Order: sequence, then C-alpha cells, then structure tokens
Amino acid sequence: MDIKIGDVVARKSYKCDIYFTVYDIAWKEKKAFLKGLDLRIHADAPLQDLKRINSKKLIEQKHKMVMTQANCIDKIETHRKKEQQELKTQRGEEGFQFYEIPGKIVHIDGDKDYLKICTNTYKQLDLNVVSFFIPEKDQPKEVVKIIKKHSPDILVITGHDGITKDGGKYRNSKYFIEAVKKARKIEPNKDDLFIFAGACQTDYEGVLQAGANFASSPNRVLIHCLDPVIVAQKVAYTPISKIISIEDVIKNTITGMNGIGGIESVGKFRLGLPKY
Repeated sequence: MDIKIGDVVARKSYKCDIYFTVYDIAWKEKKAFLKGLDLRIHADAPLQDLKRINSKKLIEQKHKMVMTQANCIDKIETHRKKEQQELKTQRGEEGFQFYEIPGKIVHIDGDKDYLKICTNTYKQLDLNVVSFFIPEKDQPKEVVKIIKKHSPDILVITGHDGITKDGGKYRNSKYFIEAVKKARKIEPNKDDLFIFAGACQTDYEGVLQAGANFASSPNRVLIHCLDPVIVAQKVAYTPISKIISIEDVIKNTITGMNGIGGIESVGKFRLGLPKY
C-alpha cells in the first residue's frame, strides 16, 4: 500500500494507538513524518510500519473529536455561569448593569488545522483572540513584534512536539523555550502577561524556567489540541482580584495533571460600570 502526504495513518509497532496525518515523506529513507490528528505530537516512522486508516474508522474518530470539543465547551460554559452568578451574589449590587472585559489572548500555533479549531473554540466562548499560524522554528523570531503590536494579556505558544527514539531529544521544545524567553524580555512580570507554552511531551521544566506561567508536559505525555484553549479561557475569565486555582485549571483540561502544570497566577477578567 502506497502512503501519500495527507493520508491518515497509524503505527503498527504501537498497535495503531494514535492516528496521525502524514505531512512529509523522505523517499530515500522510506520514512514518513507525522503529526497527531487530535494530539499535539510530531513523530516519524518507516513507511512499512504505517497502516492507512479506512474511511469508517476515520469518520468515527472525527466524530469523537467533535464530541470532545462540544463537551469541553459545555463544561466551560456551565462552570462560567456558576462563577458569574457567585460574583454577582458577592457584589450584592442589584440593578447595576456591568459590562465584562475578559483578557485579550494572542494564540501562536505551529499547526494550521489546530489553530482553526482553537480559534473557533475561543469565538464560541466569547473571547477576544488574535491568532497566528507560525511554524515552531519561526516562533522565537516572530513573538516580539506580535506582542508589541497586539499587547495581549494572555499569550499561548504551541504547536507540535515529541521525543525522538534516538537519544530522547525534544523535537520542538527549544523553540518554545526561546519564544518564552523573548516574550519575557518584553514583559517580565508574570502577572501582567500570562504565558502558556508547549505541546506533546514538551520539556515542561525548561519552559517554566524560561518564564511561562503554565506549560506542558510534566510527565511527557500527549496533550489534546484544545488543552491550551482551556487554560487560556480560564485565565481570561478569572477576575483580576483573584489568584487562579492551579488545581481548578488543570482538572478541567482534557489531559489533566500528567499533561499540564503551572504556577499561581492572577486572572485577567474585569467588570466595567456603567454599561455602555
């Protein structure tokens, strides 16, 4: 069976546990380069190790992806309504018509398809987001001018990552780390600019040490394409007077504690009065 760029495949040697899209092929080496269908992982594999996924299984997987996204949005909206009601009760100011200003998000992603999914999700959640498709290796070169132009409250730097079999090297962690370092030169204060960075199996400690508030992946596991969105929206809708609950953020991600971690940070949500 001939494998082509754009095919959805799985690796026989891994019991076909993850579905990938083939984005490049080295014909001389008979090797394909892969990116996760719904997980933020890069990998490569011999062509002979790949099995093309039939249309029925692909439809089932895409349906599962849609349902995961829908459930994620429903969960976030339910939790947000509860928090907003609690906020109104605490203020005890009946009759005032406040307006809401969630934090502004800039999302830089190394994957066009994932960026589209994430951007649509932000919009469904009524968030102010500016999105950029930038390959991981170019993110450190572009991040400074993006921050200067758009002045975000929240910066998401993500894409694909992974650990190579030969020597256990990270594929893209160095780019995330360098991008975070450059962002912190522009805004050193972690309360003024919240940064999430990383993807599947990213060097978690390295990204946090570079200056990120939250990062992946503490246990070098795979993370879902929407995990960065879940973190960013929580920050955007947490009042500036509150410290974000690390446990609350992480438990609501799709991947959980093995894939996402971070430090105490303040929220970016503001109320205004009177409403205009």
